[in-house]
Amino acid sequence: MIENFVFGHLDGAIVRGFVLRNSNGLSAKLITYGARLTELHAPDRTGEMADIVLGFDDVDAYVATDTYFGATCGRYGNRIRDGRFSLGGEAIQLSRNEGNNHLHGGVAGFDRKIWDATVDEATNTVTFSMVSPHGEEGYPGTVHLSASYCLTEDNRLEIAIRGMTDRPTVLNAVHHTYWNLAGHASGDVREQVLAINADFFVPIDDELLATGEILAVAGTPFDFRAPKPIGADIDALANIGTGHLVGGGYDHNWCLGGEAEDLRLCARVVDPASGRGLELHTTEPGVQFYTGGYLNETVIGKSNSPYCRFAGYTFETQKFPDTPNFSHFPSTTVLPDQVYDHRMSVRFFTE
Repeated sequence: MIENFVFGHLDGAIVRGFVLRNSNGLSAKLITYGARLTELHAPDRTGEMADIVLGFDDVDAYVATDTYFGATCGRYGNRIRDGRFSLGGEAIQLSRNEGNNHLHGGVAGFDRKIWDATVDEATNTVTFSMVSPHGEEGYPGTVHLSASYCLTEDNRLEIAIRGMTDRPTVLNAVHHTYWNLAGHASGDVREQVLAINADFFVPIDDELLATGEILAVAGTPFDFRAPKPIGADIDALANIGTGHLVGGGYDHNWCLGGEAEDLRLCARVVDPASGRGLELHTTEPGVQFYTGGYLNETVIGKSNSPYCRFAGYTFETQKFPDTPNFSHFPSTTVLPDQVYDHRMSVRFFTE
């Protein structure tokens, strides 16, 4: 039975909430504002449950924040330099909401919308849907988008983002949950052990924008091919394609191995203290791994919990950053006869 409740109200509209559960005790709470995940409860090695995603208790807090906690972001997740690119010979100018640049869909991206929602009890799935009109935030084409969440009996949260357009556009929607396997309010995540299935990464400049280079991870702090604590090399990041995040940790795209469009291993994380782990598979060619370097104690999360720097990390599976301006990056162009299909599968386990 999928629980259905009122999470809150925004501008006279109802923000609906849903809870998915499985027979193993896992549960996922979702809301229509931003088609977002607000809670995920999972057991540790002794069976003790904890909520392992960062978030807030009410709609107003989500509206007031720029953290994108748990949201579906787009049309373009990540950054586009100056909000400009060319598509089919036409110059496109998007809104600019991070200095001179465009981030996560602009001033009023997908994360700022109240989506429609339907439930499928048979598959334990909630599907959110919305329409982004032509010209919204500067993007061409009317896009019909859906974001679905399915909690399975083998402890997977399966996320699928699909879209269609009536004219050529760019689409690179991302899911933006911040994870902390020790519990959302447990503090610093740097001791949690991470592996990323990638031989290459994309360096960034002082505005956190892709330089266009693709560099090998070997011999750098970006090498997570063998599991290591997130914080093992985090202090060595200065001046290695880190932009102005000196001391702030990772906020970079890794170029994933495997065949494009197949669900393949992206990352695996384990919290040694609790034994909780997650393993992420995706169809996308890249993942933005961000360690929450801009979070601080002024961000008050669920149950009045102040978050801190490195309080959680995101895995934003995606095409690469600023792709419309780099022809050698995976294309984000979607044509009217194509379906945008972005899938993630997050498996929860203990060890």
